[in-house]
Amino acid sequence: MKIATFNINGIKARVNALSAWLDDAQPDVAILQEIKSVDENFPREIFEERGYNVETHGQKGFNGVAILSKLPLEDVRRGLPGDDADEQARWIEATVVGKTAIRLCGLYLPNGNPAPGPKFDYKLAWMERLEARARDLLAAEEPAMMAGDYNIIPQPEDAARPEAWIEDALFRPDSRAAFQRIVNLGFTDAVRARLRGPGHYTFWDYQAGAWNRNDGIRIDHLLLTPQAADLLVDVGIDKEIRGYEKPSDHVPVWVDLDI
Repeated sequence: MKIATFNINGIKARVNALSAWLDDAQPDVAILQEIKSVDENFPREIFEERGYNVETHGQKGFNGVAILSKLPLEDVRRGLPGDDADEQARWIEATVVGKTAIRLCGLYLPNGNPAPGPKFDYKLAWMERLEARARDLLAAEEPAMMAGDYNIIPQPEDAARPEAWIEDALFRPDSRAAFQRIVNLGFTDAVRARLRGPGHYTFWDYQAGAWNRNDGIRIDHLLLTPQAADLLVDVGIDKEIRGYEKPSDHVPVWVDLDI
């Protein structure tokens, strides 16, 4: 089963690029971030015509996550547990059943800039809630994956110019430590399980020729429980999508699991 995560940076602007990528890459499941659309305005018919079941957790103009799946989505839940007052649409999860079942969690982690400040405090608090959900997923001892735009640069090798990100919320020590605490619970960073060393980036800013200079960062991650990691077949980053019309500033990252 090919499962991808992709921050599309606005469904209205990227619907053609997203549709072309789905036709070319043929993922069984696509976990989307930054749809920037309320649920009723999401163009679900375009994807249903391609054989996908569609579940969204939208928000007007900001954030928003979705799951597209060629298999039925069961037990869909919206919103990261732990703060009933949090109105930002950043979390969706569902179970997909192939040869076996896997719990898929799609997330759009807060950016946190400017840091320090209230937005950075929100980021760290959100990550505390994420860690709690991660612990529950591990306790279930079943295949599960938390995939999405984490807005975290885990290591210096995950940036072409790490020195440029020292004061940024994506690379500050508190952010990286919170991410590492989650990984250290027992998760496998799928990309790093197969792709070693620098150069495996998933985001390039639109400005200053970042794409042409390969001045990228790796902030889109797929974390696997041990039961899911045992099923890992392959990993890939679809950089060629940057050649599509009106591409996102992110590119899709995918895993192939024997499910």
